[in-house]
Amino acid sequence: MQTTSLLLFYCICIVVCSLAGGALPSLVRLTHRRMQLVMSFVGGLMLGVALLHLLPHSLAEQGSIDRTAGWMLGGLLFMFLLIRVFHVHAHEHGDTADALDEHLHDRDHEGPGDHTHHHGHEHQHDHQHTHAFSWLGLAFGLALHTLIDGLALGAAVAAEAHHAGSGFALFGLGTFLAVALHKPLDALSITSLMAAGGWRKQDIWLANIGFALMCPLGAIGFVFGLGSLLGEQHIVIGCALGFAAGVFLCISLADLLPEVAFHAHDRLRLTLALALGILLAWGIGFLEPDHAHHHHAGEAQGTSEPAHDHDH
Repeated sequence: MQTTSLLLFYCICIVVCSLAGGALPSLVRLTHRRMQLVMSFVGGLMLGVALLHLLPHSLAEQGSIDRTAGWMLGGLLFMFLLIRVFHVHAHEHGDTADALDEHLHDRDHEGPGDHTHHHGHEHQHDHQHTHAFSWLGLAFGLALHTLIDGLALGAAVAAEAHHAGSGFALFGLGTFLAVALHKPLDALSITSLMAAGGWRKQDIWLANIGFALMCPLGAIGFVFGLGSLLGEQHIVIGCALGFAAGVFLCISLADLLPEVAFHAHDRLRLTLALALGILLAWGIGFLEPDHAHHHHAGEAQGTSEPAHDHDH
């Protein structure tokens, strides 16, 4: 009961964060610098959660390094192809004075005949030529990605709850924070493209609500689906966690962090934001159940054989 209530609470928070992200341009002055700092922080958090939480939990559940690495590689490649095919995560939406100054600075160095834009700014200019339905591909890719985030959240909560003792604990807290802080950026991408395509506010809100509900569907579907797997639950949870670790790694290293790594400005601030995200991921470990990283697949199966012998 505690696990279900906690997962429901997580899902409600993620929905609220996603809806707020879609409405962000109308709520705050969205500057280029703020976007870069948020992306650097979230990138560090997702990197830390992938390596310090999801990956160790996956190995503990499966007891096989080879299988864990294989599922992590699968998740990384799947997310990379998803980004390539659907152009997922067009996060550069700052349209204020500091961003404009950078664009003018870039063009001064390009010459009058060169209209090529640097990495990290191209998404802003693409909006000026956006087709009315160009957001659909992005929305489909992000919806699929969000379902995977929900799967990762459900697997993390189930894994920690399964091996925890009595008492209250924030199962899957690291995964929850990584998803909750990342969803506003995704929702912002969809609503910005729809606004650039001339869609009505009512349609934009409907799309934003539909996208926000995808992560809870993935999380709840995964947890309730485990009930039919009987003795193979720990293997499924381990595979899902390994896959999610690869997805988080790809998002942080191939999408979020490269967009901030090539900026000459605010290097110290961006680096500190990255370090703060990793530090938060590390600190979350102290809030996890005592045995979160110390059980083995052999224990889950009721045998004392070495964990690596279970790899087939």
